[in-house]
Amino acid sequence: MTEQPKDSGRPDSGKVALVTGASRGIGYGIAEALVARGDRVCITGRGEDALKEAVERLGADRVIGFAGKAHDETHQAAAVDRVMDEFGRVDYLVNNAGTNPVFGPMADLDLNVARKVYETNVISALGFAQLTWRAWQKDHGGAIVNIASVAGVSASPFIGAYGMSKAAMVNLTLQLAHEFAPGVRVNAIAPAVVKTRFAQAIFEGREAETAAAYPLGRLGVPEDIGGAAAFLTSDQSDWITGQTLVVDGGIFLNAGVH
Repeated sequence: MTEQPKDSGRPDSGKVALVTGASRGIGYGIAEALVARGDRVCITGRGEDALKEAVERLGADRVIGFAGKAHDETHQAAAVDRVMDEFGRVDYLVNNAGTNPVFGPMADLDLNVARKVYETNVISALGFAQLTWRAWQKDHGGAIVNIASVAGVSASPFIGAYGMSKAAMVNLTLQLAHEFAPGVRVNAIAPAVVKTRFAQAIFEGREAETAAAYPLGRLGVPEDIGGAAAFLTSDQSDWITGQTLVVDGGIFLNAGVH
């Protein structure tokens, strides 16, 4: 384990997190929240340059980056090894890496694209969970947070493959919560539309119109999900496992009878 630099004046929780897909967007917001409370964090992502920039913004005294494709099993194993070599532990895993490369009806969905979505959004999360469990959490405890979506708990026209994969993430959360108890708590977060590059096609050019449908009057921002992830990996949520926390600005309230 590499000796960690001193950084006086900043909180130090003594805990370590691995956050996938965190060079920008929701993953970055989550990493930012965990660093702010004193965790050391490893962030992953596909782009080396974007990761370097994110590490610099978050603070290289607390954060490391590890580039690779989330669905690549070699990358998964190497990332967890890197965390253990650098920090000597991995208390928290946040499975945020995801993809949504297709927009259209399920009847026309290319099955190879569906397989890619499932591999990246679901199988990679299971792979990382298996690895962090074996490396640290099985013997020492911890928490896992899976980033699902409101698309996984409702019909999602034109992003059905994505919604299908996120529904699987919700069930994966239940399975892991049952198997990993009592030492490791496993929960999910299901965001509605969050203002990120990933979701830009949904609101670009019509943000005000899109936000008007939300009872709280705005779209989400990465910090909203960061706060939820920080809670679900904190002692304040010590009796919560197997749950999916919907963070949606109240949009589901509109599903009632009108």
